Amino acid sequence: MTTALPATPTDTPPTPARHRRRRVLLGAGAGLVALLGGYTAWSNTHPVRLTASLEIDASSDHVWQVLTDLSAYPQWNPFMTSSEVTSKGGRLEEGATLRNVMHDRTGNTVFTPEVLTAEPGRELRWIGKMGPGWIADGEHRFVIEEIGDHRVRLTQSESFTGVAVPFVEGQLRADTLPQFRAMNEALARRVEAVGRE
Repeated sequence: MTTALPATPTDTPPTPARHRRRRVLLGAGAGLVALLGGYTAWSNTHPVRLTASLEIDASSDHVWQVLTDLSAYPQWNPFMTSSEVTSKGGRLEEGATLRNVMHDRTGNTVFTPEVLTAEPGRELRWIGKMGPGWIADGEHRFVIEEIGDHRVRLTQSESFTGVAVPFVEGQLRADTLPQFRAMNEALARRVEAVGRE
């Protein structure tokens, strides 16, 4: 003879209140996912841009030569205190990987960006990523423009995108932008010094 077991609470049908709670929780979860997705998309389409320019009495080739002599950075560069090509071949070219040590008021930070453009006498550009690419990306750029006879404008800039960037925008403007200016000025002095050698 078999004895029927008493019904357990899980055997009872869900009540309308439990259905409502479940729908509310699912709706709140979906809303949160949509909100985070929207914020991620917004933060990646609204970059924080830092820009610093300086005019230098030199040719674009001369400025390029100093800018791309990475091994000399420790001698003169107050911002990028070290930079080297770490990828196979060791050439500063599109697709190369760098190891940059950047210094500001908060200390040193190491980045390993990928070179996007290395056009002699005109532009050097790379992108560095923190995490999987949506947390924080920085596209760093040096543009050399001829503006007169033996005179150029050097513009150093960076566009930051990612979900973490809006939270550190003030720090970037306070700590990083002054280092752009310091590097530009030091590069101009280096160009003049190398020109006298």
